[in-house]
Amino acid sequence: MTPLVSVIIPCRNEARSINRCLDSVLASDYPPGRLEVIVADGMSHDRTRQQVESYASRDARVRCIDNPGLTTPQALNRAIAAARGDLILRLDAHAGIAADYIGRAVDSLERYGADCVGGAIRTRTHGSGIFAEPIRVGLSHFFGVGNSHFRTGPDGPRWVDTVYGACWRREVFDRVGWFNEDLVRSQDIEFSSRLRRAGGRILVSPEMHIDYYVRGTLGAFWRQNWTNGMWAVLPFVFSEGIAVRWRHLAPLGLLVSLAISAAAGLGIFVAAPYIALNLAASAHAAWKERRPALVLRMPVVFASLHVAYGMGSVWGCARLSASLFRQGLVKRTATEVAE
Repeated sequence: MTPLVSVIIPCRNEARSINRCLDSVLASDYPPGRLEVIVADGMSHDRTRQQVESYASRDARVRCIDNPGLTTPQALNRAIAAARGDLILRLDAHAGIAADYIGRAVDSLERYGADCVGGAIRTRTHGSGIFAEPIRVGLSHFFGVGNSHFRTGPDGPRWVDTVYGACWRREVFDRVGWFNEDLVRSQDIEFSSRLRRAGGRILVSPEMHIDYYVRGTLGAFWRQNWTNGMWAVLPFVFSEGIAVRWRHLAPLGLLVSLAISAAAGLGIFVAAPYIALNLAASAHAAWKERRPALVLRMPVVFASLHVAYGMGSVWGCARLSASLFRQGLVKRTATEVAE
């Protein structure tokens, strides 16, 4: 029997994007009677809620539920609790899927015996500023995102550490638990880490296409990468084991190396190789896109990605240290009181 698929969408103040996301899901070629869509709204104060309810009034497959906790992991857990599906597929409001995405996800889970499957991202940018196109390219290039295969696009299906637009078997949540609600960001990475430690297998399939929309301005790009960098470190406080991969900590390593070498008067020995690699990657990206003019802007985008992410991780380390200090202080005080 064709499995029932529950598409869960956490959102808050996504009036600009939610229509596009829902349109892509409802245009799916998956059997309509075997699909439901649950939008967990974080008490939006724009028109997001009205737009979702408009879809629900026209299509019985769509439901809107409240997420008074406001955060993404709380939205995901509430949606999972409300879902009836045999399979759970998570989307973000600023994403859109190809018509055959759900069908291919179901097929891949069965064909490969995976516990989770996701597709290859096609990065899109809002706006048409001078950095919109370089940002799109940078988020799809190995020098920008490391071995994040769902971003760079593998040649064929392969086992990976995490995916975007994930589709899980329902029993996965019974086996390893739900999303960690302490993690405002990186909850998907931590969940994938927990799943793999429990013996689960995660597959990325390049035949499954998912569009991911990002803001195309350099300022928004900096802010996003700062936040992502901070939450590459903070999971160490809220979860067991090492939730992130080396690529998430590489920008932090770059900044630490630059700081130490600069303090020793040897900064050029770290800065020069990085600049050379940046320029080489920029030339490669421009050649791959057949757009020579990109070579002038790609170094700025790559440096912005790495430096902003690294600075966010440095701030995350400061917050992590403060948290550990407070925990140690509380434990020491409790011991002194007990004595």
